Amino acid sequence: MPKMKTKSGAKKRFRFTATGKVKMSPAKKRHMLINKPKKMKRKARGMEIMRERDANLVRIYMPYAR
Repeated sequence: MPKMKTKSGAKKRFRFTATGKVKMSPAKKRHMLINKPKKMKRKARGMEIMRERDANLVRIYMPYAR
């Protein structure tokens, strides 16, 4: 049986917690930051836990990160 491949885009963007949840970095903080409210920029700091529905797709992309 051949090995399964990990999507290289997913391994750059997502990490797993010890309990198996998926951590991600929020979007909309790269450019045109003058036009965005301070509250949006503040909430986009750091990492956050991905919702379970979306996390199932990430788990398919990263078969060995469990």
